[in-house]
Amino acid sequence: MPRPVTLFTGQWADLPLAELAPLARSMGYDGLELACWGDHFNVQEALASPQYVKDKHALLAQHGLQCFAIGNHLVGQAVCDRIDERHQSILPLHVWGNGEPEGVRQRAASELADTARAAAKFGVKTVTGFTGSSVWHAIYAFPPTSQAYWDKGFADFAQRFGPILDVFEEHDINFALEVHPTEIAFDIASAERAIAAVKGHRRFGFNYDPSHLAYQGVDYVKFIRQFADRVYNAHMKDVWWGKGDGTVGVFGGHTSFGDARRHWDFRSVGRGMIDFESIIVALNDIGYQGPLSVEWEDSRMDRVHGATESAAFCKRLDFKPAAGAFDAVFARDEQPR
Repeated sequence: MPRPVTLFTGQWADLPLAELAPLARSMGYDGLELACWGDHFNVQEALASPQYVKDKHALLAQHGLQCFAIGNHLVGQAVCDRIDERHQSILPLHVWGNGEPEGVRQRAASELADTARAAAKFGVKTVTGFTGSSVWHAIYAFPPTSQAYWDKGFADFAQRFGPILDVFEEHDINFALEVHPTEIAFDIASAERAIAAVKGHRRFGFNYDPSHLAYQGVDYVKFIRQFADRVYNAHMKDVWWGKGDGTVGVFGGHTSFGDARRHWDFRSVGRGMIDFESIIVALNDIGYQGPLSVEWEDSRMDRVHGATESAAFCKRLDFKPAAGAFDAVFARDEQPR
């Protein structure tokens, strides 16, 4: 069977899950990757109430939907970040607390560890998310930035995430970082460095998303092959680049998504410049059998229209890998006698 096509619910958290689930089914999805915001999946309620978990499963089953992963990107962002007022709007109240930065980071780490426990209770094997980064602000390397300075950032990541990953190991759950600007890993080189920082911890892997690699100029197909044993989830997300009017570069120019001046912007799946055909081939080559999870973002398009066509695009594009070499039939010992 081809891989299930699921919808990441993070961009739909304004809708209650009871409303989104039938909508997702009508748009052609086989399942949902549940975000830990809105009312889609509450970590603490899942830990406290078996009935809560049972009710979530019943709601999904009612609409013929599966769940293979839950996403806690917003809380994960605060684990390593330099905390400021922007984080208050994305964090649960019990994680934000009084806003004192180190306290926020520690509570975020505790909540992310609890997400592994909640995932185990819910019966999924993957938590997707972010890490944040204490050194992202130094990305341009000016004032002059030494490797020792960046090393401290990766050491901070390892110190904070090591205990979290041990909880993931305890509960047989994988953490899949969405490699993304503002995270400790945002391209192939920094992803290799992040793995080394946590000493190759087997629970640390990736939520593959080509869009964030492509506009940076990173080889997003190579990423799949480079980290073949650490692709734990795959987002289908499209982007175009080189489309602005020349006044805004890859750093974004402090413009908002959808601004026509932008050098790059997210597009509905199949309408951007990502080579999804090569992605499917590479995912087949590495034996990835998980879902194709649409993360739908397009500032210029109605989201129901876009998410519907994205589901159809992914289902049309996906295919089973070959059962054997196509030319095996030419071998004499394979021919009927």
